[in-house]
Amino acid sequence: MRENISLAVTQSVVDFQRDLIIIFYNEEPILINKSFKNFFSVSSLEQYKSEFGSFVNNFVPHPSYFHADKIESSSSWFDAVVELPEIERVVSMMTPNYEPRAFSIGINKIEEYVIAVFTDITQTLIKRIMIENKTNIDVKSGAYTKNYFLQIAQSYQDAAIFNEKIMSAVLIQVSKKDGSNLVNEESALRALATRFKSITRQDDMLIRWSDDAFLLIYLVDTVKNAQIMLEKLDAISKSAEIKGVEYDFTLIVQNDNESIKAFIRRVED
Repeated sequence: MRENISLAVTQSVVDFQRDLIIIFYNEEPILINKSFKNFFSVSSLEQYKSEFGSFVNNFVPHPSYFHADKIESSSSWFDAVVELPEIERVVSMMTPNYEPRAFSIGINKIEEYVIAVFTDITQTLIKRIMIENKTNIDVKSGAYTKNYFLQIAQSYQDAAIFNEKIMSAVLIQVSKKDGSNLVNEESALRALATRFKSITRQDDMLIRWSDDAFLLIYLVDTVKNAQIMLEKLDAISKSAEIKGVEYDFTLIVQNDNESIKAFIRRVED
C-alpha cells in the first residue's frame, strides 16, 4: 500500500516538470511523466514500451550527438552518457511527426534505479550554432537576420510568458524620397539600424526583415506601453534625415492567447 502511494506521489511530482523524465529499474522503464507521453504521443508507459522497444533506439544516429553506436558493448547507454563531458551529453530524438529535437541529458543513479531527465535545448543549440557561424547578424545593417529571429522566436515567446508580458512589434518600412532602392546602400542601412537601436533595451531585437524594412520586437505589459516605442521611433525619425530616407511605422501587438506563429503571420501580412 505504501509503495503504491509513493509511486503515485512520484508520478504527480514528475508530471509537473516540463522536461521529459523516465525512470528505470534494472534498465527497465517503470515510470514516464506527462511531458514524455506528450512528446512520444502515447497515453501510458505500456503503450510506449509496446510501440518503441529499446529506449536507446530513440536516439537519432547523428555524428554530432550521442547515440547507440557510441556505446561500448559492455556498457549501458546511461553509463556511457555519464562518462561523457557535460557539453557532449546531448541526443537528438524525433517526434511522431518526424521533427528532430535536441535534448541535454541528466542522469541520477540510486542503486538499481536510474532517473533520466531530457531538457529540450533545440532553440539554444540553434542559437549557438548561428552565432558561431555568424549567421545571426545582417552584414549590411548590423541588425539581426530574419532567419535568426524565426529560429529563436519560440524562445522569445517563452520569455514573454515567463515574465507575464506580451510581444509587440513595430514594422519599420524605409524608402528613398527619390524612389531609388536602399538595398545596396550599406552606409545608409547601418546608420538606420544604429539610430533605431539607440532607443532599444537589452532584450529588444532589431531585425532586418526585408530589403526595405526592419522589425523591432520587444516585450511590454500593456498595449499603452507598446505605443511608447512607436512614439520614440517617430521622434528619432524626425530629428534628422539620413540621405532623404522616409519612414513608415506599423505597430503590431500580440493578442490574448495568440501563438508566435500567428503573430508572425500578422507581421508578414
